[in-house]
Amino acid sequence: MTRNLAIQRAQALIDSGAFAAVLARRVRYATESEEPDAAAGALQAYLDAEMVPSLAVLGFALQLVDNPVDERLPLLIAQRIEAPGLPTVLMYAHGDVVRGHAAQWRSGLSPWELRIEGERWYGRGTADNKGQHSINLAALEQVLAVRGGRLGFNLKLLVEMGEEAGSPGLREVCEQHRETLRADLFLASDGPRLQAGRPTLFLGSRGAFNFELRLTCRERAFHSGNWGGLLANPAIVLANALASLVNARGRIRVEALRPTGIPAAVQRALRDIEVGGGADDPAIDRDWGEPGLRPAERVLGWNSLEVLAMTAGNPAQPVGAIPGSARMFCQLRFVVGTRLADIAPALRSHLDAQGFGAVELHVGAQGEATRLDPDDPWVHWALESMQRTTGQRPALLPNLGGSLPNDIFANVLGLPTLWVPHSYPACGQHAPNEHLLEPVAREALGLMAGLFWDLGDAGTTMRDRRAAAENTTA
Repeated sequence: MTRNLAIQRAQALIDSGAFAAVLARRVRYATESEEPDAAAGALQAYLDAEMVPSLAVLGFALQLVDNPVDERLPLLIAQRIEAPGLPTVLMYAHGDVVRGHAAQWRSGLSPWELRIEGERWYGRGTADNKGQHSINLAALEQVLAVRGGRLGFNLKLLVEMGEEAGSPGLREVCEQHRETLRADLFLASDGPRLQAGRPTLFLGSRGAFNFELRLTCRERAFHSGNWGGLLANPAIVLANALASLVNARGRIRVEALRPTGIPAAVQRALRDIEVGGGADDPAIDRDWGEPGLRPAERVLGWNSLEVLAMTAGNPAQPVGAIPGSARMFCQLRFVVGTRLADIAPALRSHLDAQGFGAVELHVGAQGEATRLDPDDPWVHWALESMQRTTGQRPALLPNLGGSLPNDIFANVLGLPTLWVPHSYPACGQHAPNEHLLEPVAREALGLMAGLFWDLGDAGTTMRDRRAAAENTTA
């Protein structure tokens, strides 16, 4: 009964074809949560026909949960309780995917069929998130087998089917089932590694605040020769409104939308983090964003304001006319220290003060920023476990550059959150030709087997150590 044996058995699932068979079965479910009606049957079927039997075999008690916000997007709570006094871990997964967009995939590929070409395993969900939670469950199964059917800790799993649609209902379900989901640690997998060849641990995610700037000056367009210089151009007004928010080098100009600084623990964690450099990664613009910061600090330790789309007139067939209206879709990604509740008032106050009172501000999807303290005892434990398995120092990201519903687990459930991602930046997540990289999957199976094994050995000690640390700082 050894840790190495559990790791070897987990990684052998790649060579035997067993892992590919399971993933192929799961990819076939067209679980597109953004589709209003077409995917409803597949979303429910993924839980009923795939998750329920797979988890039952592992000894989980299962509870299907109706979504109180969107009935199309069910959830599943699974519990495996070995003893009341053992430490409890909550895991998370989502079985939904973004739209397949089958026509955009390369010839010979389909979003709903697993196809293996060399090291790339193609199919929608292979990277986000079916491949990732399949790795975790496969590793768990092997640890159970080697340990004789016992983990040495209690395990709970929350599976949602609406993450790609913004996780409607997830917060409400966690609030309603707070006691059922009570745990000592949150451990899950989503998002990409820093680089394909470097195991990564991240502790939260940047928040996201989507907003739209609109200006309607008149009901229709008017001839630019007859009226140019006499009529306000809404596109020009919005361009200047944007320029008051962020300068020509991407530096945010509004103090209320900027962090006050980067905490020392975050700076230490980012010292050896290099962003980009992969074969399919874009070249980083070194003079873009907040001056004086390294690239890792700009994307992981700072806020950024981006324009996602903008329209005025008809870009496909422009005519000599002053448009009557213009729209600009923007997004603020922000770190801990910027309060979500303060962003909209700060934007409105700034626009009014700069003379853009006529510009309408419409708020879209949003989520809070979260970040577990890099010095938390659970962080050191996870890093040591991962390094013991792979022989290399993992990348520690205080938070993901993107956004996840981590604020629900960190703030609503009050859990320390650890994320161990199993995809990589060029995986095609949310794009055509999405794929899982076989070497990453192989290493991830070993990583998770090692983490589960170490939880069984040291989970109680770590729980008590963290509790003592919290009492000392209280």
